[in-house]
Amino acid sequence: MSSGRNHKIMSLSGGNLDNKTTKGLQYVFEKVLNRGMHGLCFSPYEEGQEPGAQITEEQIRRRMEIIKPYTKWIRSFSCTDGNEAIPRIAKEYGIKTLVGAWLGNDAEINKKEIAGLIQLAKEGYVDIAAVGNEVMYRGDLTEDELLDFMKEVKTAIPEVPMGYVDAYYEFTERPKITEACDVILANCYPYWEGCSLEYSLLYMKDMFAQATKAANGKKVIITETGWPSQGEGLHGALPSFENAIKYFINGQNWSNEDQIEMFYFSSFDESWKVGAEGDVGAYWGLWDKEENLKFCNQQTGLLRNRLFKKLI
Repeated sequence: MSSGRNHKIMSLSGGNLDNKTTKGLQYVFEKVLNRGMHGLCFSPYEEGQEPGAQITEEQIRRRMEIIKPYTKWIRSFSCTDGNEAIPRIAKEYGIKTLVGAWLGNDAEINKKEIAGLIQLAKEGYVDIAAVGNEVMYRGDLTEDELLDFMKEVKTAIPEVPMGYVDAYYEFTERPKITEACDVILANCYPYWEGCSLEYSLLYMKDMFAQATKAANGKKVIITETGWPSQGEGLHGALPSFENAIKYFINGQNWSNEDQIEMFYFSSFDESWKVGAEGDVGAYWGLWDKEENLKFCNQQTGLLRNRLFKKLI
């Protein structure tokens, strides 16, 4: 192979990051982070809280202050228990909103979530409405029940783009749901399919391609993707500090170069997630549960945290 082609090796599977030291990776991470992301999933829950807990405007505002320099959009997951303040506060900071109604197997909560989403949209706080998250994957509702909720939302707020969030393959398997969406909201996690870090960008590109094919001309947004920084691995997918940095850099560079609308999961580590996901559940954030940026050079991070605390 001629030396002129050396820069092409592994280029499809991401930037040439394998020869970088941890410090070198941290440097690239900061550069990519400071360039800014399309979107970030907003994690509101502090230590000791979990879904169902009442979250305060103060905690939302504090975390929004931290992430606002780095993202154009945020994604929220619920319209009850204080979560309805997330899009309102985001708009104060000039951040666009993908607002989700959390649907499950409790009919009363579902009614409140849908009413909350419609209300927020009518008040002008919703740029994209997400009716449910992985409901088909969990089996909480039937397809027809979900379609009824989607129709209700679309009828109430016809001017707001509306979709449903689920794993990328659900849009191939459930054409009626895909048809009902204005925009396809696909979660793409090479990690959860046991893909090794080396091939994870290629794998995500294939997930996106499958959702795009099913979308039949509709816009596809990656509503979640990420890599845990600690915990037990899954087949070839290994959580680590360095792997989480590499996945973030590769994904953000692809998003930037190919104009892929992507929401990174997640903003902050949340301990409650270990219940559903095992030990990796607590380590998906770019910031830790104490709200410190995890992957930057320690010295830079300490300076940044001190500066931020002085400002507030």
